[in-house]
Amino acid sequence: MVGITYEDFLDRSYEPTDDDLVCRFYVEPAADMDAEAAASRVASESSNGTWAALQVEGSVTDLSAIAFDIEPAAVGGDTPGTDRREGYGVGVAYPMALFEPGSMPQVLSCIAGNILGMKAVDRIRLRDCVWPEPLATSFPGPAFGSAVRDRIFDAGDRPITATVPKPKVGLSTDQHVEVGYQAWTGGIDLLKDDENLTDQAFNPFHDRLTESLDARDRAEEETDERKSYLVNVTAPGGEMLDRVDAVAEAGGEYVMVDVVTCGWASVQQVRERCDRHGLAIHAHRAMHAGFDRLPDHGVSMRVIAQIARLCGVDQIHTGTADLGKLANEDTVGINEWLGSELYGLSDVLPTASGGLHPGLVPELVDRLGTQLCIQAGGGIHGHPDGTHEGAKALRAAVDAAAAGEDIAAAAEREPALATAIEKWGTETPR
Repeated sequence: MVGITYEDFLDRSYEPTDDDLVCRFYVEPAADMDAEAAASRVASESSNGTWAALQVEGSVTDLSAIAFDIEPAAVGGDTPGTDRREGYGVGVAYPMALFEPGSMPQVLSCIAGNILGMKAVDRIRLRDCVWPEPLATSFPGPAFGSAVRDRIFDAGDRPITATVPKPKVGLSTDQHVEVGYQAWTGGIDLLKDDENLTDQAFNPFHDRLTESLDARDRAEEETDERKSYLVNVTAPGGEMLDRVDAVAEAGGEYVMVDVVTCGWASVQQVRERCDRHGLAIHAHRAMHAGFDRLPDHGVSMRVIAQIARLCGVDQIHTGTADLGKLANEDTVGINEWLGSELYGLSDVLPTASGGLHPGLVPELVDRLGTQLCIQAGGGIHGHPDGTHEGAKALRAAVDAAAAGEDIAAAAEREPALATAIEKWGTETPR
């Protein structure tokens, strides 16, 4: 008979093994807790402990998570409107045997489950993970990753481009298709649904799918460039899989999934179904800020991106390196991780979106490089001369940035770009 208490989940001399999942947390202990007490409770609650001391048989302690690293840490205060907070960086090592291979819901129920609501901590944030090979390779990873650029497009070394018809919702199918056609023929590679456009009466899914792909074919013939469409298949359960099948049958190359709102189990199902058809997956991260916006609590976008890669998306929104309308985040570090080696799993192509326009493209490419999808909505459709000219302006800015050419020189050749710069300059919207 072995007694288990909170102290059994703390060992500051522990060295994680290659098979441990190592999670890095930011923790602010509750007022009556010191750092070690809070850290041990995080390890306990996220593995096999409970609030009461237990008497158990056998070697169940071999399955306990271990809090092994505790260091002072601070967050916030580096951007306007955020307060500096002080807590602790805590490392917790989880033995592989705790996890069901290939089940992201089960993994997250451990490492980002009850611990986010414990009274033992005032704040807790899952900041980063180091995934062991046995666990990481139990997931499929992306089917294509950044290779979608060569598989689908003829973009060379430049970033691929995308746009969402605006307004976000409310356009009829005919209006939506026409906006897409104007964007494609203006030089955009990808038309993308917005996150809240699925199968509404004003723009039904199946009509939008077939008619948009017809327009894609016309745009390809007119421009002699490859074009594609990110249609939003997000739906409950079996309906989402039926929509994936419909995209394949209609001749699409991609599906788009709202990965956070539909849940990771659904993403895994979509990945499996897409594999049958050879479809790529574009991940929209709607609702991510409910987890990652506060620097001292929740789950970081870095971890969300890691989960998405393991589950098998090929592209995911990762931010604009503080150039667009969304709150600051570690876009550069996230993109580097998505492109890093991970036991042979494919990489992920990051998508920069949210408040972008042509005048921001040079700095965006300077910060993030060309291994990228650049998406603009209002920065195309808000062009004074309409969507077609807005698409020409963004494409000209992207081509110039990829070639290392000054945007002002490109604007001398392309009047649409000159007009865009005159309207928006290089200012970041809110």
